[in-house]
Amino acid sequence: MEESTSDQLTARAERIATILDELYPEPPIPLDHSDAFSLLIAVLLSAQTTDKRVNLVTPALFALADNAFDMAELSVEQILGAIRTCGLAPTKAKNVQRLAQILVAEHEGQVPDTLEALEALPGVGHKTASVVMAQWFGVPAFPVDTHIHRLAERWGLSSGKNVVQTEKDLKAYFARDTWTRRHLQIIYFGREHCPARGHVVESCPICSWVSAEDAPI
Repeated sequence: MEESTSDQLTARAERIATILDELYPEPPIPLDHSDAFSLLIAVLLSAQTTDKRVNLVTPALFALADNAFDMAELSVEQILGAIRTCGLAPTKAKNVQRLAQILVAEHEGQVPDTLEALEALPGVGHKTASVVMAQWFGVPAFPVDTHIHRLAERWGLSSGKNVVQTEKDLKAYFARDTWTRRHLQIIYFGREHCPARGHVVESCPICSWVSAEDAPI
């Protein structure tokens, strides 16, 4: 029975992958950036804030400082002034300043290219570090935010226990060389077809048949 269920979920993941590739063959990175530093800061700012909001505030921030050396010289108040409309702005402003100072002191002003070094930076968790590794350094990763966590559970590909387990489950179902693309595809799919609220199962290109598969006989 377990083997049958596993085979069914593997086939489901393959069908989901086909749908995602058809809808989003080359999903763009939603956060505006020009280098590793601007991407790192943008992803840090995106926690509990929409990508659209981040893209609105980063031009003013990067006009003040677009590299670690200049950012490290800014006061927390200056940084906060540029990002005030982001969620958790006071904490993020402190983290951005301290992060830049550490990059200067320990990494010659450059963004490190390992998960361990990235996760050691203020305000940078595993998801943020994974995004930078995948989208800038080209290292396959499957960053899981709350939206991907929700969809993975909704599609039956993970138990929904926690984001760590969800990341492990999704990595097992999808090929390693597609992880970065799948991450972006699921984000876009969730926004356009599978929202947390007001979701119409029957019109969703994935949930419409997943729910039918999961229905009791």
